[in-house]
Amino acid sequence: MEVIKTFYKNLKAMFQFIGTQLRTIIKSIVFRISAFFVGKTKTEAFFLSVHQKREAYHGWWDKNLDKNSAFYRPVVFTWKLFLYGFIGFFFYIFCIETNFLWLMGSMPSVEDLQNPKVSQSSEIYTSDGVMIGKFYTENRTPVTYDQISPNLVKALIATEDIRFYEHSGIDYRAMAGVAFGIAKGETDRGGGSTVTQQLAKKLFKTRKRDARGLLGYVPGVSTLIYKTKEWITAIKLERNFTKQEILTMYFNTVDFGNNAYGINTAAKSYFSKSPDSLNVQEAAVLVGLQKATTTYNPVRNIKRSLERRNVVIGQMQKYGYLTAKQADSISALPIELKTKFETPYDGNANYFKNAVVDFVKKWGDENGYDLYTDGLKIYTTIDSRMQEKAEEAMTQKMKQLQRVFEDHWGKQNPWIDEDGKEIPDFLNSVVKRTSRYKSLAAKFPNQPDSVSWYLNKKDSMMVYDWKTSGEIKKYWSSMDSLDYYKHILRAGMMAMDPHNGNIKAWVGGLDYNYFKYDHVKQGRRQPGSTFKPFVYTTAIDDSTYNMSPCDEIEDKPFVKTYMEDGEEKEWKPKNANGYFTYSNMTLRRALAQSINSVTAQLTDDVGAANVVRYAKKMGITTPLKAVPSIGLGPFDVTLYDMVAAYSVFVNNGQYTEPILVTKIEDQNGKIVQEFAPEPRQAISPESAFLMVNMLRGGVEEAGGTSGSIRWKFDVTKNNNQIGGKTGTTSNNSDGWFMCITRDLVIGAWVGGDDRSIHFRTTNLGEGAKTALPIVGSFLEKIYRDKSIGIEPGPFPKPNFKIDKEYNCPNYFQSSRSDTLDVGGDSTGTAGADDDFLIGPPPIPSTSDTGRRN
Repeated sequence: MEVIKTFYKNLKAMFQFIGTQLRTIIKSIVFRISAFFVGKTKTEAFFLSVHQKREAYHGWWDKNLDKNSAFYRPVVFTWKLFLYGFIGFFFYIFCIETNFLWLMGSMPSVEDLQNPKVSQSSEIYTSDGVMIGKFYTENRTPVTYDQISPNLVKALIATEDIRFYEHSGIDYRAMAGVAFGIAKGETDRGGGSTVTQQLAKKLFKTRKRDARGLLGYVPGVSTLIYKTKEWITAIKLERNFTKQEILTMYFNTVDFGNNAYGINTAAKSYFSKSPDSLNVQEAAVLVGLQKATTTYNPVRNIKRSLERRNVVIGQMQKYGYLTAKQADSISALPIELKTKFETPYDGNANYFKNAVVDFVKKWGDENGYDLYTDGLKIYTTIDSRMQEKAEEAMTQKMKQLQRVFEDHWGKQNPWIDEDGKEIPDFLNSVVKRTSRYKSLAAKFPNQPDSVSWYLNKKDSMMVYDWKTSGEIKKYWSSMDSLDYYKHILRAGMMAMDPHNGNIKAWVGGLDYNYFKYDHVKQGRRQPGSTFKPFVYTTAIDDSTYNMSPCDEIEDKPFVKTYMEDGEEKEWKPKNANGYFTYSNMTLRRALAQSINSVTAQLTDDVGAANVVRYAKKMGITTPLKAVPSIGLGPFDVTLYDMVAAYSVFVNNGQYTEPILVTKIEDQNGKIVQEFAPEPRQAISPESAFLMVNMLRGGVEEAGGTSGSIRWKFDVTKNNNQIGGKTGTTSNNSDGWFMCITRDLVIGAWVGGDDRSIHFRTTNLGEGAKTALPIVGSFLEKIYRDKSIGIEPGPFPKPNFKIDKEYNCPNYFQSSRSDTLDVGGDSTGTAGADDDFLIGPPPIPSTSDTGRRN
């Protein structure tokens, strides 16, 4: 006991010493500051006056009070306790409000209180007004008080805060009841928090880590600080907002579980209703969730949710919101859910949404907006009807093509090398690129057997079913799944309005849920013969060459000698059928039939560097090299760039960067920014017109590689004019089709996930058989749907003089439906581009003997 007394005596002496020193320091500081402003003499006089008055006060105290009285010390102690307590309380509040010495942590500012910011979902809309996606950290779309069912308000007040309309933020009676209950040992009475206090906690995150001060890490003290912050903030909220506004903010703020934030999202997620149409039992379920969103979640635990719902109904009866008969009958009802939980990738256009997200995030970083929290409304260029048609066309045609691919390979694997032999250990090599393998390799370093065991361990999984375009459950291993997916062909398609750059349809793959890789903008593959128009554009537009579609070049062997790594090499491109006609061909006919030899000669004439320059001017952004074979498309490009580049032809020679977003509004509907096209002249209007005429040749001329779109699809009615160019790369690894109409430019690509996966024959793997049908089907669908407003028709006539000849003497339209091609691929190997020329090859003259390939 003596040890304890000594300890407290020493502790008291220490505090007295510290107090004396602090008073001395403070007095010295005040003296120096005062002396600096009013002078030393006046300051000394003031301090002397204070000292004299203090001595007089002590004299009066000693004269009039009996210090020896039995009541003296208790009375003085009581008054000191009250005075110091009063000062201490206000100093504590001051410390809370100001975060004095960083002890208490931050508090909401006045601006925060007057304009509370709640994370809101950003919504993405199509050009025809359809919402196609939300992006959020908290899926929330606020509503007004009028949009909230009265049943919700009654259930909340009855359950959480029956004196809500009477208090000013703090319910002292409830707090006293909690304190009394704790004293009696009752631990389930709750915390006595009002709705306003709960709103303060949820709205301003008063308990978050970055709002802690130094004392926020002290057990017990931290709880007192948190509570005090909530009390103060609640009082301020009551001063700044009406009761209805507080209820509205509460319902828009709270978490209802399953990533449903706010009553609007919760009502739709659990009951597929708007919040103003919720009945009593539904309102009781949602209010009951506020006690514990996991424990009382009706999706995860229907029994506990029912029990909690009935507690809420009992509270509503207790406080007169329901009669006993109503409460009994409602409590007997089961919970009837109609769940519809939203995800950012519900619906279609998911690949397009990703591109929009990348665009808006970059824009937001530059302009101070957050896509996931600021409740932006993003209006895009996509047309929901055209997007739907594009996805339908992709699904239908790829299903047909995949069936052909399966029949073509049978039980053989489609991954083969340049010699046509199956690549050994292909899957074991490819699996090392997967995230599954990388995670296992990190978990089991230097244990390849363990990695292999888990990769081959079978389990139930859902996989994409190409036969139904849905999904199917399989009992497979990771290696089984990889083997299955490598057998599936991939594709991409994009449609754009060439006049304003608006992207109207964007299909990056077969199914975003299973194939995240976007083959529109992310994927880069060799374009093959679809790159040839850049060569012809160079020849026609460049004033140095100034050629016309009717100029002729002989179809003959071409040899180019070049140096590579100090070694002299030769490039000898071949036509697809392996022979040359040795006849003069107009540029229009050569492009229409995709003649490799003519393209090679033309590239050599205009210069590979010039071809690269024109391709860049017209919108190709991927790396290109000025090599002799540049015209045959040996370098990877994106479908996105190719569509934009072909749009130059239809848009009078102007390049317009593809536009995804037209405008962005903030959460209040105010337009933050609008996005307009910024066209630049890439080629002359005359050259653009001539190239449109050249590309029409691919559809209209005998032997045109794109002719099948005319007779396989109903797209040429009403004098509709279409231009196109097919392309197929080495070993049929990539099939392309680029299509132009007066209103749209459309591009499609088809190929394997790896370049080694492809058809073995050009007859099956050419762009005319793989990519063209997707575009043809898409055009057919949008022409049939009159609500879209895209009508077939001819290209507009030029309103300027065309000086160059384009109605070539040898031009004629084919009436035959079996036109084929003599084209070539990016490497010039036989059988690598689109079709073969109709009929048998011409009989060569004596001088030609032995020169066919």
